[in-house]
Amino acid sequence: MFQDASELTIIENNSSGRPYYLIPEASEAWKKLRDAADCDGVVINIVSAYRSFQRQFEIVKSKIEKGMPAEVVFSVNAPPGYSEHHTGRAVDIGTPNCIPLDKSFDETAAFSWLHCNAMQFGFELSYPPSNPFGFEYEPWHWCYQRSLT
Repeated sequence: MFQDASELTIIENNSSGRPYYLIPEASEAWKKLRDAADCDGVVINIVSAYRSFQRQFEIVKSKIEKGMPAEVVFSVNAPPGYSEHHTGRAVDIGTPNCIPLDKSFDETAAFSWLHCNAMQFGFELSYPPSNPFGFEYEPWHWCYQRSLT
């Protein structure tokens, strides 16, 4: 089970001004990761970052209320309390000309670059194909792990 992060910093705002948060250490690592990708001509951006227990509950509840079977919901969303987003270490990453949170992300230059370079900055792909957690493959979901190891 994951606890909500207690200290968060704004890492950037989306196009409509909504802030994204990470813990300070992950925030610094993200900035270095993003800048290194940019230097290599690869554009990456945040689609989602810190998410509270309450927000996770709302997402899951909304999907179930819309008629999505629970087993489907929980193959794509962790139950509240079990999302890496609660830790302030996880980011969902996007790139221009790719549908956000879509498996086609793994066909992009951004994914190839992350696959080769993200670990240098402490980020790891959390949910590869056939992951032991039972979640669907999420090539966009990366989590800062350096200080945990």
